[in-house]
Amino acid sequence: MGIPLLNDIVIIFVLSVAILFICHQLRIPAIVGFLLAGILAGPYGLGLVKAVHEVELLAEVGVVLLLFTIGIELSLEKLLQIKKSVLMGGSIQVLLTFLVTFVIVRQLGQPIGNSIFIGFLISLSSTAIVLKLIQERAEVDTPHGRTALGILIFQDIIIVPMILITPLLAGATGDTGESVPILIAKGIGIIGLVIVSAKWIVPQVLYQIARTRSQELFMLSIVVICLAVAWITSSAGLSLALGAFLAGLIISESEYSHQALGSILPFRDVFTSFFFVSIGMLLDLGFFFRQPGTIALIALGILVLKSIIACFATVLLGFPFRTSILVGLALSQVGEFSFILSKTGVEHGLLTGNIYQMFLAFSVLSMAATPFIITLAPRLANIILMLPLPKRLITGFYPVPEIKINTKKDHLIIIGFGVNGRNVARAARLSGIPYAIIEMNPETVKNEQAKGEPIYYGDSTHEVVLQHANIKDARIVVTAINDPAATRRITEIIRRLNQKVHLIVRTRYFQEMKDLYELGANEVIPEEFETSVEIFTRVLAKYLIPKAEIEGLVAEIRSDGYEMFRSLYKKSLSVSDLTFQLPDVEISTLKVTETSRLVGKSIAEVNLRKKFGVTILAIRRNSQILSNPHADTQFISDDTLVVLGLPEKIANLMEFIKS
Repeated sequence: MGIPLLNDIVIIFVLSVAILFICHQLRIPAIVGFLLAGILAGPYGLGLVKAVHEVELLAEVGVVLLLFTIGIELSLEKLLQIKKSVLMGGSIQVLLTFLVTFVIVRQLGQPIGNSIFIGFLISLSSTAIVLKLIQERAEVDTPHGRTALGILIFQDIIIVPMILITPLLAGATGDTGESVPILIAKGIGIIGLVIVSAKWIVPQVLYQIARTRSQELFMLSIVVICLAVAWITSSAGLSLALGAFLAGLIISESEYSHQALGSILPFRDVFTSFFFVSIGMLLDLGFFFRQPGTIALIALGILVLKSIIACFATVLLGFPFRTSILVGLALSQVGEFSFILSKTGVEHGLLTGNIYQMFLAFSVLSMAATPFIITLAPRLANIILMLPLPKRLITGFYPVPEIKINTKKDHLIIIGFGVNGRNVARAARLSGIPYAIIEMNPETVKNEQAKGEPIYYGDSTHEVVLQHANIKDARIVVTAINDPAATRRITEIIRRLNQKVHLIVRTRYFQEMKDLYELGANEVIPEEFETSVEIFTRVLAKYLIPKAEIEGLVAEIRSDGYEMFRSLYKKSLSVSDLTFQLPDVEISTLKVTETSRLVGKSIAEVNLRKKFGVTILAIRRNSQILSNPHADTQFISDDTLVVLGLPEKIANLMEFIKS
């Protein structure tokens, strides 16, 4: 058995590498690539893989490791940061999607248990795909990115009780009444085990293992904890996946969670790939091509239904309609946890024959469509917002005062109150500059208004919000949000409303600069290059390049719109040639003690440069810094000397000072 399985593993990986490379070029998520690899390699495709059952066993390990890492990554602190999106947004989205799906499936003649289970499947979205896409688009910190993340976290948690309920849905025979109390008792017992393990047992065990400084021992211990808890829950009649999730939660509360996650991720990625490949193997291409129109219509219906419900849930959180549309479109697909849950449903007879094949077909289609939907989402949102919609819906249902700027003229408008917006506001406040802040996060607005900050709730992609902020009389507008599409739209609107205002736009990537300048921005600050400027400034300072030359280089880079970075060999730079340096010279600090022979003597009297070849750059005396000290300066006890010289010369001086 070993050799055929090895052959199949090689075939799966070779095929996956080829397909994933193509998917990467087309910007299609890796999960879709694995599904396609399974379709081609499976019995309904080219029939390249024979040991399908063995591959499914490897896939089970992938499911265990996937839920284990989800448990590790879920911490109470992370949940509290976006608690409203997690608890309220997630529960509304899952509940409404479940109820609507349940009603539709019941109308189609399915039994109650099957209808409930299909409602579970459709209510879940793809954490892996959505997070990967919004990370690539630098939208994790945007309002719609944070809200989508909160709802996805809730879905990752709710999968656990769904897995527990699934056997009960299939067993409406007569012993269900007896099994529920037993199941509850087992659950309480396992929760108690988790609490005791998380607080006392696991931290102590991992501490003793970490003391050995053995990476192999630590990694093996993490795997043992994961599999042991999974085995315990499985032995108790619950699922392996639930045990893995609980094991992750146990480790997440310890100080070793980051190292544990880093140790297990490579194994998770390998075995999880088997899970998605195994799902692809189950898809019958013949079934798909017999009724492609029906499958496509069902997939489209699910995408529209889930988009509307997730959009509605976000509207209830108080966000503007544009943010709600983006969240809805991002969460429109069927997720990978639906596949995990579907395997449980197949085992208990809740998904059979054509229904299971139909589920696989439209799920794969919805996941494949997600990258294109998220890319087009900003344009779709702009088109929808052109419709005659209620003003309250567009701006968001949230009880905060409308923007009423009390300043007369020449005020500063700050759009976005993240790190950059806070720093600009702090500088304006200290300088006495009148300013106002527009922010889309209702929680931030409420908290900052309580502190007396002139912050107002609104979506700056709407003209009316900017007009309420008295954009026509503003002197400067600073846009400091993380949403690239919204930034471009805001730039265009501001320039159209006020031709004279000085518009400073922060963006994350250099490639956004050209579009923003064309839309009317006066200054565009790309974060990635400002970071690189700070880095090379410090590097050049360490190489003892004169400060004036460093400042000249920085000014030249900024003055030509960062064009200099496009050519690594531009010859007009004014900085000294870095190949001509003093690599052996170092700057050190030396302490003058009470018994040192330097005490009471002046710099001229000791003449360190002539005797030791060392130059004194500065003297730190108490809290003062005496830079470039005069020759008449006398040394006193507890002085710290900042000296420049060759290492051996400085060592000789150190001995002289101590003696």
